[in-house]
Amino acid sequence: LIADEVQQVGTVDHTPVYPREVVKRALELSATAIILAHNHPSGDPTPSRADIEMTKLVIETAKPLGIAVHDHIIIGKKGHASMKGLLLI
Repeated sequence: LIADEVQQVGTVDHTPVYPREVVKRALELSATAIILAHNHPSGDPTPSRADIEMTKLVIETAKPLGIAVHDHIIIGKKGHASMKGLLLI
């Protein structure tokens, strides 16, 4: 683990994520892979369509630069969900 950082803070139902900024920070750290994580205040860790689309955008942005996205984990009161484990990435 190179770093564990908060990238964005949002409201109860939305947090803007900018793939360019995520990848920029990975490059600054000379990371070759990243794991994304966020919480769902609703308590349900099921990935939303927006979660899946954003994750795919981060993957598309990172891949040409040699940065792999190993997983995107969503934390909720009812447990957690791994997009890799759910075969979404």
